[in-house]
Amino acid sequence: MMKNSGKKETSMTAKVSAFARAWHREHSPRPVFDDPLAKALLGEDFLQIAGQMAAGIGFFAPDFSGTEEEALTHIVNTQLGPLPLARAAFGEQALEQAAACGAGQYLILGAGYDSFALRQPEWARNMTVYELDLPDIAADKQERLRRAGLSVPDNVRYVQADLTAPDWTQRLKQAGFASGVPTFCALPGVSYYLPYGALKELLLDLGGLLPAKSLLALDYPTEDHGRLARTQTALAAGAGEPMVPGYALTELEGLLEAGGFRLTRLLDETGIAETLFSAHDRASPAQPMRPVPGAALCLAEKTGDGGRVSPASRSRGSDCGTICPGGSGPSRCPCAPAVPAG
Repeated sequence: MMKNSGKKETSMTAKVSAFARAWHREHSPRPVFDDPLAKALLGEDFLQIAGQMAAGIGFFAPDFSGTEEEALTHIVNTQLGPLPLARAAFGEQALEQAAACGAGQYLILGAGYDSFALRQPEWARNMTVYELDLPDIAADKQERLRRAGLSVPDNVRYVQADLTAPDWTQRLKQAGFASGVPTFCALPGVSYYLPYGALKELLLDLGGLLPAKSLLALDYPTEDHGRLARTQTALAAGAGEPMVPGYALTELEGLLEAGGFRLTRLLDETGIAETLFSAHDRASPAQPMRPVPGAALCLAEKTGDGGRVSPASRSRGSDCGTICPGGSGPSRCPCAPAVPAG
């Protein structure tokens, strides 16, 4: 991700995201996103985080009454889990469609304790997966893999770099990344910690790195994030990873356009609930998921014209972009399956 003053050796927000995925898998009859390796990656940290969060139920929900397990499920479903689970489900659904349409590389920027590379399905075997993160976090992940006895597939590459440093794209290419190959790029949770100028530079770097018809999936704080998502903002600040103010949609579109990207899909709070959480909520009506207010998910396509494009139409439907030969959008893509509800 990026360095900032007071940065801890490992990312607490990344650990909490992994904890949310692990707890949710074990305590939901219909998970929003199923991550069978998150708990193994956390190791002893899983129980430590569980204890800390359960002890803090008064901070999250002062009027809550119930068992420790119910308290943790409430915290995960309303505070810690909705955004990590939603962006993982959203991103990997779009990734599968992109792979079917010919994407040859999967690039995860600020990968943290993401486990896709370790549990990749058959449809990803022909892709090369690149995980990029800060050296301390990347080294910690490698140690966790060793302790958990998890083997790394041959198509996975780990890259240590700071996204705000000028040489991060060079480091990526030195690891074998091919800038001419259509790529699916994920930017999970990174935009919350990058000021406007740094996010613009990152998107400009990506625009120069990725070829046309590549796709970019990211979640971002809307202009209401700081006011509405006070618990998440306070937790991040307490972990030494303060969040930045949010972005208006027109600002985000401008940043994407500067990098040569066209916004093709947007899920706001309502769209996340309807598209990704509805099946879970029907199976768990007593413990529904609550989308994080002031956060949104989006998918953008790399265009071939330097970003001089008109604002994109935004849809809640399926979209694999235009990696498909002969396609010019989701309406012409013959291989894009419908995104399931939940």
